[in-house]
Amino acid sequence: MNSSMAHTTKRATKTKRTTSRTIKRGLGKRMVKGKNFRLADKIRYIQRKAADYDACVVSIGQVVLFSTATGDAWVVDRSEQLAVRVAREGDPEPIHIEDTETTFRIGWKGKYRIDADAFVYLDAYTGWITSIFSPIEELAEVL
Repeated sequence: MNSSMAHTTKRATKTKRTTSRTIKRGLGKRMVKGKNFRLADKIRYIQRKAADYDACVVSIGQVVLFSTATGDAWVVDRSEQLAVRVAREGDPEPIHIEDTETTFRIGWKGKYRIDADAFVYLDAYTGWITSIFSPIEELAEVL
């Protein structure tokens, strides 16, 4: 992984105090309290949406996950304009994630921009450019 593309992101926290209950998850997985989430779970969710060719946008703090009707799925950091594809044509793509209680680290593979009616991705390793036109309306609202 290119260290210049690795970026540690602090989790969004709620200022409102809520009661939390501890939920034990499967073997070998950390415990999760009410407001916390596992990024890996959200990525699997968006990969399943992509496998169903279902366009979907999920926003979690500064991170946005989205899938397209063509079976692609992406994770983006809207503050740094970093991006990584997590599914292609319905098939999951490998992604490097380090997920702790307070932060997560993603192996970003490129940068993105919104250009008129398209999400445009530039792969930092190959130089390839990918343009996505749907779900641009929903993306434009959160990016």
